[in-house]
Amino acid sequence: MTDTFSARKYMRDLKLPFCPGCGLFSLSDTFLRAVHELGHEDLHKFCFASGIGCSSWIPSPYYVADSVHTLHGRSIPVATSIKLLRPELSVVVFGGDGDIVGIGLGHFIHAARRNTDILVIMGNNMVYGMTGGQVAPTTPFNTRTSTTPYGSFEYPLDAAKLAVASGAAYSARWTTAHLAELKEAIKKALGLDGFRFIEVVTHCPTAYGRRAGFKDIGEMLKYFKENAVPVQKTGKMSEEELERRIIVGEFVQRRRPTLVETVYSKLKEAKEGAE
Repeated sequence: MTDTFSARKYMRDLKLPFCPGCGLFSLSDTFLRAVHELGHEDLHKFCFASGIGCSSWIPSPYYVADSVHTLHGRSIPVATSIKLLRPELSVVVFGGDGDIVGIGLGHFIHAARRNTDILVIMGNNMVYGMTGGQVAPTTPFNTRTSTTPYGSFEYPLDAAKLAVASGAAYSARWTTAHLAELKEAIKKALGLDGFRFIEVVTHCPTAYGRRAGFKDIGEMLKYFKENAVPVQKTGKMSEEELERRIIVGEFVQRRRPTLVETVYSKLKEAKEGAE
C-alpha cells in the first residue's frame, strides 16, 4: 500500500473507552495497520465478535464493520456460527484473557480442536482489568492484584501452548513492546485457514501495573522487552530460567482440514446421497 495509513478510516467517530496509556490502543492500531497493508480499503469482508472485558471493546461499536458484542466468554461459539453461515467472511474475535481462557476456556479448547476457521486475538493484561483488577488465569505467580494483596498463589495458564495442544492451525504470542512483529503475525494469520490464535501481552497501568510494582508505562514496556524470550531458544532453557519470562514468537503453523471444509463436505455428501 502506498497511501498513508489512518486508523480513523476504519473507525466510527467515537471516543475509545480505554484508560489513558492502555495497551489496547496499540493493539487496535496494529490490527488496523495489518489490514491496511493487506490492501483492505474497508472492513466489509470482515465480521467481528467479542465478549465482555476491556479487549472486547476494540471492534464494537468502534470499527465500521459488522460485529456482534455477545455474552462474557461466548464470542467464540458466536463467531463459529457466523463462519459456518458466511464462510466467505474473515471472522475475527477480540477478547481478554478472562473472556477467552477464563470463562470462555471450554469454547477456546473445542474451537481449536475443531480447527474452526476464525482468528482469535487475545489481549492479555494479566488481570480482570474492567472489573477492578482481580486475579486472572494468566496472572503471573506471586503477583499482587486487587484480590491477591499478598501475591497470587496460582500458576498462570499458558494460552499459546494450550492452543497448540488443542489443535490450532496457528498460534503466536507477542507483546505491546513488539508491535512490528505483532503486525506481521496478524497479516500472516489473516491469510491462513483454520483456528488461528494470537496472544498479545499488553500493558495495563491502571489495574495491573501499579499493583504489580511498575512505576509507569515505560517501565512495563521495558520489562516486556527485556524479559521476552524467543520460543526457538526455550528448548535449551530450564523451567527455572523461564520463570516469569515471556515466551514470544510463533508456536505452531500447520495445515489440517478446517471445520468449514468438513461440515460442507458432509452436507454435500448427504445431499448427493439423498438424490
